[in-house]
Amino acid sequence: MLEILHLDLDDDDASRFVDFTETPDYSIEQELPDMSTLDEAIKQLLAIEGSTGAAVVDYSSGMALAQGGSPGFDLGVAAAGNSNVVSAKLRTMADLSLDSDIEDILITLGTQYHLINVLNSSGSKGLFVYLVLDRTYANLALARHKLKNLAKDITI
Repeated sequence: MLEILHLDLDDDDASRFVDFTETPDYSIEQELPDMSTLDEAIKQLLAIEGSTGAAVVDYSSGMALAQGGSPGFDLGVAAAGNSNVVSAKLRTMADLSLDSDIEDILITLGTQYHLINVLNSSGSKGLFVYLVLDRTYANLALARHKLKNLAKDITI
């Protein structure tokens, strides 16, 4: 069963929506994440063999912009925790004066792989994809390859 959750917008965010009874202001409309694109990204990520959960995460806030699947734990909590992992690695790279981008981070657990793919394109700066794989069914090399190809097309 596929379940996709979205970021709930509070009343302050409601002012960013376009009132279609008036002439639309496309500059405001473009500030909002394109949820259909994020939904499609989550569906494609969950189609990777062995995938049990996926999220697109803003690492500065730890907020999952979209998430889906059933990995056996709270993806929102995992997204927030892994944003600390990404931020710590970026700080360490800056301290070491390493002029490079993070491609991915692999966390190996007894029964799962957790892949973090940091998005580096101009339309996705500050985001990462979090993919949970069941080690019994996943081919890690193939999953990394597919994740890399899917991640390059994710923008908000």
